[in-house]
Amino acid sequence: MIETTRLVLRHFDQEDAADLFEYLHKPAASCFLSLALKDMSDAGNEARTRSTSDEHIAVCLRESGKLIGDLFAVPEQDTISIGWNFNPRFGGMGYAYEAAKTLVAHLFREKAARRLYAYVEDTNMPSRRLCEKLGMRQEGVFKEFVSFRNDSFGTPIYENTMQYAMLRKEWSPCS
Repeated sequence: MIETTRLVLRHFDQEDAADLFEYLHKPAASCFLSLALKDMSDAGNEARTRSTSDEHIAVCLRESGKLIGDLFAVPEQDTISIGWNFNPRFGGMGYAYEAAKTLVAHLFREKAARRLYAYVEDTNMPSRRLCEKLGMRQEGVFKEFVSFRNDSFGTPIYENTMQYAMLRKEWSPCS
């Protein structure tokens, strides 16, 4: 568990199901459409699955304990793929930055990561801004890289995906 001024980053538990359902029944970002939860039973199963994984991190308000989003960190030797998904009701308050900044520091300091990277769809401006605010640089754009949904005729809609990254030697712990 890691605490910040306003947040607690911790493992998921079964009691997170209702809060998880609140933002995953209709994901705001298309990259999370495959995780859409149909009902509370799905939410319970997802919370249970995440509770057994070190890759998923619950982000909760420190005062109330309410789950407002999640982070993920998937290691590949000394390189780690990171990402975030937050309840839109808590957008614009700096929570995603506070949580992601804390995760980045933890991964560089405690997990000895050499490199972090994130994939972001080019239309997801909040995540692009977050990557840049964290000090990540854009490494490239994968044109029509992935499809998360189909149009009304069943044809896949392919999205451009940007890759952002940061090396430990580029990281500034003061940012």
